[in-house]
Amino acid sequence: MQKVVSFVFLLVMLTSCFEVPERRCSDFKTGTFKFEMEVNGVKKSTTFVRTENQEIDFFEGKSDTSSVRWINDCEYIIQKINPKNRAEKKAVSLKILSTTANSYTFEFNVVGSAEKQTGTVVKLKD
Repeated sequence: MQKVVSFVFLLVMLTSCFEVPERRCSDFKTGTFKFEMEVNGVKKSTTFVRTENQEIDFFEGKSDTSSVRWINDCEYIIQKINPKNRAEKKAVSLKILSTTANSYTFEFNVVGSAEKQTGTVVKLKD
């Protein structure tokens, strides 16, 4: 009996130390955002404006529009509306992993690809 009590106590102690990251994904469904990444050792940034069903990206003086389809509050798929090549025709799946007051960390991949990347987006305004 004492072994069972000890096991239950240990289990409670271990699970109580586990903290689930905060995810207030609905705060990031719409607004103006900034994403920075490093490409070949050079820091690049893109700004985008997202509504419930559309996202307009501004990168190096050019804009591009994608449709947005929300799967749930924390997962969505974007797809270019006017792709210029075969690679741009592929949809991208994004999942918000954690949030802060003005940013979120996410993972993304081309739909059908197992390779995932992560990034952080900062919300500039609603």
